[in-house]
Amino acid sequence: MTVSASSELRFDTGRVSLDLLATVSGRLGEKPVDRLDSPRRLTQWLYGTGLVPSGTTVAADAAWLGRFLVLRDVLRRIVATQLAPSSGAADPADPVEAAPAAADVSRLNAAALAAPPAPSARPAPDGTLLRTLAAPPDCGALLAAVARDAVELLTDPVARGQLRQCEGESCSLVYLDASRGRRRRWCSSEICGNRERVARHRRRAVAGQA
Repeated sequence: MTVSASSELRFDTGRVSLDLLATVSGRLGEKPVDRLDSPRRLTQWLYGTGLVPSGTTVAADAAWLGRFLVLRDVLRRIVATQLAPSSGAADPADPVEAAPAAADVSRLNAAALAAPPAPSARPAPDGTLLRTLAAPPDCGALLAAVARDAVELLTDPVARGQLRQCEGESCSLVYLDASRGRRRRWCSSEICGNRERVARHRRRAVAGQA
């Protein structure tokens, strides 16, 4: 079965907490497209982020999925208040006008309280060391890993100032802009950037015919 671009999981935002946000598309107030719609997809996401090493058994079920979706909604609302202006907008050093809801901050902090999964080294047949986990991961530990990443990101002024929302017309992905000059406009030059270039070419062609 071919997976459409709109349903593909993304792991290129620069932070695991933003990768969780990337599992849903659509700006706040719009009808979202959910890429994290089953425990199987959650398992794929956990492997894709590297939170769970390949080959590690994950007992993700509907309860796990529900807890991750709750954290995602909390992060989505908080990050929306922390987005730095894009290039050409107001000075990124200006203070953020909106403040996150206290209840959302409390939920994020609560999720971060648990200890994340403890890593462990395992020798491979060729003598190299492979990363594994010291114990089978539980949902709370994996949620804590994501929540702690979000806390570290959102409380770091430098990293927070790199938050950007893709300028693609139909894209809501939030990423860290670590480019020179902080002038990155799209989540992906190959995806949204290419769509914008194609649309721009079509507009010029139509204008030329007129």
